[in-house]
Amino acid sequence: MMINFRTKAAALGLLAATALTTPALAAEKITAVVIDGYPAKALWVQEITNFFIPEVDKRLAETGNYEMDWQESYGGAIVKPRGVLDGIKLGLGDIGVVTTIFHSSKLPSQAISAVTPFVAADSVAVARAVDEIAKEFPTMQKEFDAQNQVYLATGVVLDSYQLFSKNEIASLKDLEGAKVAGAGLNLRYLEGIPDAAGVRGGLTDFYNMVQTGMTDYAMLWPEAAQTFKMAEVAPYMLKADLGAVNTKTITVNKDYWDGLPDEVKGVLREVAVLYRDHVAGIAMERAGESLDAYVAAGGTIVELSPEDRVAWAEAMPNIAAEWAKELDDAGEPGTEMLNAYLGKLRDAGYAPVRDWAAEPTN
Repeated sequence: MMINFRTKAAALGLLAATALTTPALAAEKITAVVIDGYPAKALWVQEITNFFIPEVDKRLAETGNYEMDWQESYGGAIVKPRGVLDGIKLGLGDIGVVTTIFHSSKLPSQAISAVTPFVAADSVAVARAVDEIAKEFPTMQKEFDAQNQVYLATGVVLDSYQLFSKNEIASLKDLEGAKVAGAGLNLRYLEGIPDAAGVRGGLTDFYNMVQTGMTDYAMLWPEAAQTFKMAEVAPYMLKADLGAVNTKTITVNKDYWDGLPDEVKGVLREVAVLYRDHVAGIAMERAGESLDAYVAAGGTIVELSPEDRVAWAEAMPNIAAEWAKELDDAGEPGTEMLNAYLGKLRDAGYAPVRDWAAEPTN
């Protein structure tokens, strides 16, 4: 049989031309409304735009099966900062960053790092430990499930609480009889210091609270102190390294999640973990820069002595054991979670000044 090579070549050329002119199967487009009540300039929100979204897009492009149509809405356009949990629950947004400190009654297990001060001032170590606890124990995910949400990852955006003062401060004794501005569980850190009193406020209030004499001190972290120009009214910082605290969790509306393809679910989970470490790393970088900026603005930093750190920790009630017992009483493994969390931080090189897990509350 004789093959006409000229005819065969022409046929192959026609097939190649057809392949080039025939459009590839279009990727399925999936809309995702991303919300947060904080403005776009907030660190964690910036990195949703700059890191999370591009990374998801890059990974989905590797297969070309799906393409996200991102619709970002921040700064109160859909919800206020305290409204993200309910906004995601109701489907006002598909994906969001929940500030968990606003919801201690609905998300009690998220307080695990707040109830364990004087352990680690490392945002990355704390973020990883909390996130691993959330994935090894069902409690945190169950709490979000009750809010019609799927947990993706926990983040840490502050490095460590410190004390900022109008007057010079050098020791724990200087806190006796003082009024300290703070928020949430960190006000309980003052219990045990003679006559010290916590005064509840928010970051936007602390400058005026110290300036007017309503409080003598403010408890916040260096990056926030720089942002709110605390050196102007509180030129002394006591570096107590009370600890890094998780405050942000990425979640997805459960009804929306159930309708997503498995490939997209997998990419969102993977990138959420990368985002967790990315944001915590930036928080640590900014902490160092913020301390330098505080000094440049006229601030003085005094380091609390190791002996005073021990004395402060020992003076506090064991809020970690109280937290664990409340979860235990509710049928959740609070004590196991506490032991596991502290164990993870020990493995990362951070031993607690006080062993919160060794003294269970009866």
